Amino acid sequence: MFIGVARYEIFIPASGSLKDKRQVLRAISSAVRNKFNVAIAEVDYQDLWQRAAFGVSCVAESGGHCRRVLQEVEKAIARSSLDGAEIVGRSIEVLSFEDLEP
Repeated sequence: MFIGVARYEIFIPASGSLKDKRQVLRAISSAVRNKFNVAIAEVDYQDLWQRAAFGVSCVAESGGHCRRVLQEVEKAIARSSLDGAEIVGRSIEVLSFEDLEP
């Protein structure tokens, strides 16, 4: 069993308020949840209007599958980004469950 974890940092230049930002993030997270079987949540920059960070995780039987899913999630975030939102940073980590300490 493998666990894939990713962090995507997003810049939303057209956002003028936290309400605008929440609208964009809600649309992105809904699109990702509907298309992929992953967990997604806003994990940083909650108090900034134009910046956000998503944490995404998945579990699969192979590390390659986890990595492919997270790469497809990244593409979906880039496609569904409204108002010129763009991914400005990302990190992906895939771990084997057996390698985790008890």
